[in-house]
Amino acid sequence: MSPFTEARMHLAVELTAAGRHPAAARWAKLAPSAAFDPAHHAALARTAARRGLDMVLLPHTFHADGPLLDAVSLAARIAPVVPGIGLVPTATVTHTEPFHISKAIATLDIVSSGRAGWEPAVSRTQAEADLFGRKPAAPPDVLWREAADAVEVVVRLWDSWEDDAVIRDAATGRYIDRDKLHYIDFEGEFFSVKGPSITPRPPQGHPLVVLRADEDEALPVAARWADVVRISAPDLTAAADARQRIRQAVAAAGRDPDDVTVLLDVEVHLAADRDRARRDLAELDRLARTELPPSSVRVLGAPTDLADLIGAAVRTFAADGVTLIPLVLPADLGVVADQVVPLLAGRGLLRTGSAGGSLRARFGLPRPANHFAGATS
Repeated sequence: MSPFTEARMHLAVELTAAGRHPAAARWAKLAPSAAFDPAHHAALARTAARRGLDMVLLPHTFHADGPLLDAVSLAARIAPVVPGIGLVPTATVTHTEPFHISKAIATLDIVSSGRAGWEPAVSRTQAEADLFGRKPAAPPDVLWREAADAVEVVVRLWDSWEDDAVIRDAATGRYIDRDKLHYIDFEGEFFSVKGPSITPRPPQGHPLVVLRADEDEALPVAARWADVVRISAPDLTAAADARQRIRQAVAAAGRDPDDVTVLLDVEVHLAADRDRARRDLAELDRLARTELPPSSVRVLGAPTDLADLIGAAVRTFAADGVTLIPLVLPADLGVVADQVVPLLAGRGLLRTGSAGGSLRARFGLPRPANHFAGATS
């Protein structure tokens, strides 16, 4: 079966408070308090959920001009009030202990009833390193070797409790069967972690792992660990080349490339037509006193223009779906939900409605076996 069937056409959206453009809040006259208002962020996620998008990605960085709220905590706040959509926060690994990340993402999977994911990221700058004061900034090869160790530790910790470790045996006064908790005994270049976790195994076993693979150093990490790989590209030809490299790397890592979904970042601002969208962008740039260069494919135009681009991405094997990056929120997300998604569904490119179940199930992935099951601690 072709990977580009209705079941494999995925749609995600990256959500910040106001959108990717630095002048979006002023242009949209968004209240300054919105960035700190959980109800605002929940409303954005609810808009994405009502049209059956697969997941929302919540970015996080330690840059002073980045998202202001912790992405994992924000996802945990959204999870109980917005059902039916995956929640994938970024948690950087460069200055954060993998033990804490493992526990936080496992908790998110529990409170979301199996809808959690995790996007590992690295912190590159000396300014970020100075916030922690523990080590200097490092080059990409070091950062991504450390990231590989961190992801492995997190996954092993998720498996350090077997699924039936919690027994709640009132007769003997035992809450846990200690034979079903396991030391992970990880010894790597950057971490030495004994384990086990202090949090039960997540409902999905392994929450969905989303990784970027835009640089060569990140590719081996994505090939080994990612369920979903994000790419950016200037056009669909470059995206198709990137997707092919990822699939080859996944195969070389001993995994089935069809088990890994490649999503292309698409920046978007939608209006009645292309001229109106371009005038909007010019006004946004004027307010920001700088031009925002595209970070990937960018669509400025009508809803049909975005639907055409997504259709072309499918036909040219450029991606298995897209991650939409609205330049202005909530306006662009509303147009996506109300106009673009119905267009895609009408063209047979996208399912509609809530798929239900776990986030892994939405991507056609089974619940993984526990690496330690049957072992002795």
